[in-house]
Amino acid sequence: MTTTEVPLPIPGSTEPRSGRARVEHRHGWQLVLHVAVLVVGVALLYVFLSPLGHLSNAVKIPVVLVSLVVTFRGVNGTARSIFGPRFDTGLWLCSIWLGLLVLAAAFADLLPLGNYQNATGSIDTAGYATPDLFSRHPLGTNDFGLDLLARSIHGARESLLTCTGAALVGLLIGCALGIPAAYYRGALDRVIGVFADVLLSIPALLMLFALITIVGTAKTVTQAVVKVGGALAIIAIPVMTRLARANSLPFIERDFVLVSHALGKKDRRIIVRDLLPNVLPSMMSFLLILVAQFIVAEGALAYLGLGLQPPAPSWGNMIAEGGLSTLSKYPFVPLVPGVFMLITVYSLNRVGQKLRVAWAGV
Repeated sequence: MTTTEVPLPIPGSTEPRSGRARVEHRHGWQLVLHVAVLVVGVALLYVFLSPLGHLSNAVKIPVVLVSLVVTFRGVNGTARSIFGPRFDTGLWLCSIWLGLLVLAAAFADLLPLGNYQNATGSIDTAGYATPDLFSRHPLGTNDFGLDLLARSIHGARESLLTCTGAALVGLLIGCALGIPAAYYRGALDRVIGVFADVLLSIPALLMLFALITIVGTAKTVTQAVVKVGGALAIIAIPVMTRLARANSLPFIERDFVLVSHALGKKDRRIIVRDLLPNVLPSMMSFLLILVAQFIVAEGALAYLGLGLQPPAPSWGNMIAEGGLSTLSKYPFVPLVPGVFMLITVYSLNRVGQKLRVAWAGV
């Protein structure tokens, strides 16, 4: 019986690496192509926002939108060429945006921003200055000459503090009510269930209007966090209570809870040590989505004059500055805070959805 010998690859020979070399060569050209697309997109943005910034909005806005799409395609292709085809560029961009926004809002007083609130300090500043990324007012000014970039960043501070605080209060109270309701069941579960159902049966905006009417409008950021945040927290409590109860039920019959019962551990210890750590991940992922919803609700209240009052900035009252006449002549006045709100809400939803899939496994 004869055997066929398989030739072994010779060390240093390029023949076994030819296929891999072709793949690497192709990836190299793809990376160069994606970088070229990115450069073209950025160049178009620069040209139509600075040298050709005087063009009419009917010409400039479509070209800028196309430039943004081209820029994203370049960024996405470059990132996937470097980190692999499964790299989620949109998720990372959303995370970077949220991180930069939180840092900017936290250190807004230390940043070299323009005047955002004191109208008397901007007498020598032109009102309705058009956006120019390479000027003192990169996103323009409002009718009082206040810098829109500075107002948007300080408005982000108010929105994030108010809405995140309200969601956290709702999370704490919801877990404190929902987990014991699922654990003890019986009369406690029925009472908490009726309480949550009653609050959920009232339209959210109607309840917000009533609560703000009772506590009054906010003049400062601190008042907005307490008054508007408190009203939003009341909206969050029944939602978080129902969610905590639903997420606790599957774990109550698990082995580790039954073993804790058999070992004679106290109910409070079982709830805190066994149930709460398993319920929190899915609750935290929903927390970001709830914050996104609250940002929209807080913006609606401020737009209607029930939130933080001018001249203190919030995204809602900044959008309200752009009436119909202002919108037709100076669309950037309401558009700047609107874009900030849009990107932030989208980013929170995107990251929250990703965390829900990663932590809850659903």
